[in-house]
Amino acid sequence: MSAREKVLITGGSGMVGKNLISALDRDRYEVLAPTSLEVDLSDKRSTFNYIEKQRPGIVVHAAGIVGGIQANLAEPIRFLTKNLEVGTNTILASLNAGVGSLINLSSSCVYPKDIGINLIEGDILSGKLEPTNEGYALAKITAMRLCDFVRREYPGLNYKSVVPCNLYGPWDKFDPKNSHLIPAIIHKVHDAHQRQDSQIEIWGDGTARREFMYVADLVDGLAKAVADPCALPDTMNMGLGYDFSIQEYYEAVAGVVGWSGSFTYNLSKPVGMKQKLLNVERQRAWGWQPTTSLVDGIKRTYQFYLKEHAQ
Repeated sequence: MSAREKVLITGGSGMVGKNLISALDRDRYEVLAPTSLEVDLSDKRSTFNYIEKQRPGIVVHAAGIVGGIQANLAEPIRFLTKNLEVGTNTILASLNAGVGSLINLSSSCVYPKDIGINLIEGDILSGKLEPTNEGYALAKITAMRLCDFVRREYPGLNYKSVVPCNLYGPWDKFDPKNSHLIPAIIHKVHDAHQRQDSQIEIWGDGTARREFMYVADLVDGLAKAVADPCALPDTMNMGLGYDFSIQEYYEAVAGVVGWSGSFTYNLSKPVGMKQKLLNVERQRAWGWQPTTSLVDGIKRTYQFYLKEHAQ
């Protein structure tokens, strides 16, 4: 039996990391997912020492400081500097250790705010960013460009970036202070159902549109990329290719939870971009599409929430 390939997953305690760890075939891969106590990715020496010692064959860089609009607005310095440190340290340490392949997870917030629909990989750096998460986006763009520069200087290396749409699923963050849209809605609707509240407030008018993919679908795509990183495009969107309005997400969650109240709208609250929909032509050409429906994904996520978080 041939030796298993060593795969290093950064951000192993996060939603993508935890789901990817459980999905990879342990007969084929030796999976490393160090905690922050084992390696501090924001510290250059710690990161270089760890990756030099482990010498993985491939790195999946999924670590980062993440959060919704509230968190990004409250701590823009942290979202910029910490993500910048984590990204550059991981990529440069991998290069220094001779790692042949690296898959860098970026974010759809790297796209200019004024395009909104049919976001094509070549649109990155073509316009102004959305102000509500500019710091995070700048850090993610820097990591992507660093991967581009590595390939330019070292053509034999596979340092590539995938740009997922918004994600949700098991191991998501459900605390309102740092949660994204769908887990925030699940928490809010569950609480309203428990308290028998008749109304729930939506930020904005509910018409802004977002593309959310169930995390197990992304992980399936990442497993395909890990198996053959050479075939992965240099930069590739990963998403559904269609979206839903904020109102439709609230309605879908309400249906799953069983809450039958009505919605009010707070037009004074920020909602970010009106629409942010990825073009997935490269993904389709690569031979992959997500398969989980919105209702099925929300059902599975709500079951996880009830088991792990509900009081």
